[in-house]
Amino acid sequence: MSYKLWYWPSIQGRGEFVRLALEGAEIEYEDCARGVGEDGLMADLNDRAGRTPFAPPYLELDGLVIAQVANILMYLGERHGLAPSNMADRLWLNQFQLTIADLVAEVHNVHHPVAMMDYYDDQKPEAARAAKQFREARMPKYLGHFEEAAQANAGDWLIDHKWSYADTSLFQVIEGLRYMFPKRMKTLEPDYPNLVRIHDQVAELPGIKAYLKSDRRLAFNTDGIFRAYPELDAV
Repeated sequence: MSYKLWYWPSIQGRGEFVRLALEGAEIEYEDCARGVGEDGLMADLNDRAGRTPFAPPYLELDGLVIAQVANILMYLGERHGLAPSNMADRLWLNQFQLTIADLVAEVHNVHHPVAMMDYYDDQKPEAARAAKQFREARMPKYLGHFEEAAQANAGDWLIDHKWSYADTSLFQVIEGLRYMFPKRMKTLEPDYPNLVRIHDQVAELPGIKAYLKSDRRLAFNTDGIFRAYPELDAV
């Protein structure tokens, strides 16, 4: 059994949240667009009919196609033991992942606050205002919510005593914010010790450790969601 993951071949983006769960659990998958490029990805997407994904990422296995990060991770969580067996816990974990999706959307809006299809250079003044609000108000709000959830668990992870897909997603959030806002994160991180601890534990998972050292892990860049523009960062 090998999954087919379809996502843009040159960025981490939203697809990285899926990759991290697959790599952490050492689940076999093919990162399809790495072989066929963006044109091949769009051809595959456009050739589908009926219940077509709106956009990448989407995961394929034996004719089953699942899109949207939280939806994909919920499926992987249930199928591969990356989520608790209790229904209430699985729903809460999905809720948590959807909140991460909200954060990711706001992160993207920082550098594209006026129009998604316009270049960053065409909306720099607006991006500076959006970044200030995000750094000062939204980052502490989201990170505080995540910290409270982690603190409430008696185990070492976000829920129970075993890592879940939400832990690998938290890892990516911390990595991305450190890249995008290094000054601000240096100021904020002491307030969120449980998030930092979970981040560090994820980094030591054998599958993740191997992935981070491999060429499968793309570097952050200014085409992805988390973008480092020094003029948007401050303590």
